[in-house]
Order: sequence, then C-alpha cells, then structure tokens
Amino acid sequence: MAVLGFSHYNLRAPRPMLDRLRDFYVEVVGLQAGPRPPFRSFGYWLYAGGEPVLHLSEAAPGESRACTGSTTFDHAAFRCSDLGETESRLAALGIAFERAEVPTTGIVQLFFSDPAGNGVELGFVPASSPQ
Repeated sequence: MAVLGFSHYNLRAPRPMLDRLRDFYVEVVGLQAGPRPPFRSFGYWLYAGGEPVLHLSEAAPGESRACTGSTTFDHAAFRCSDLGETESRLAALGIAFERAEVPTTGIVQLFFSDPAGNGVELGFVPASSPQ
C-alpha cells in the first residue's frame, strides 16, 4: 500500500453542534458548503479549493464510531491504493476494521483505531476512477 495523500477530516457531533460547526467553518474559516453523497446519516461537506476537506456528520445514539467526551474529532482520512493487500495486512496484524462503501462513488473505506483510540480511515478509489 502507498498512501497517496490527505483526503479530509471528519467531526461528529449532535445536530445542534453540527450546525454551529458548519456556521463556524463557513463564516469564520472560509470553507464553502457543497454537495455530499446521499449517506443515511445527516451531515455537511465543506470544501476548500474545490475539494471536500471537512466532513461534518451527525452522531446517532449508540453509534459504534460516535465520539465520547468533549471532542468532536472522529477520524483522519487518507487516499490509498491496493485495497486487497491492505486488508490482508491489517488482518495479519490483528487490527480489527470496518469496511464501508461511499454511496454512488464506488470508494471503499476501511475504518479502524490507532493505539490511542483515534479513528483512521483509508479510502480506496476504484481503479477505473480518476485519482
């Protein structure tokens, strides 16, 4: 596997805080709200330079990846290559991960935690898609 670059970061919070975060990152930081795939959960994607660099996602009660404590940080994400080799390596290392697919895009995501408990996402674009 080769990490190809940084993709985005995600903040997960209850809906009232999510709206406050959106307003802050748009009005104070200067990001722009833009299109978001039709996930089952509510959220926003915020863009910089035409790229969705901040994802804001509503935390659902009892959600396995929902944040606890006073932070809204959920995970850091990286664009990667060689999905099969990566899944094999994670399994061989005994690292539990969840696999998901972004609706309508074909992007496969692997989610797991680092030793400190921070979330990590590795994203794999289908070979036929432009990187």
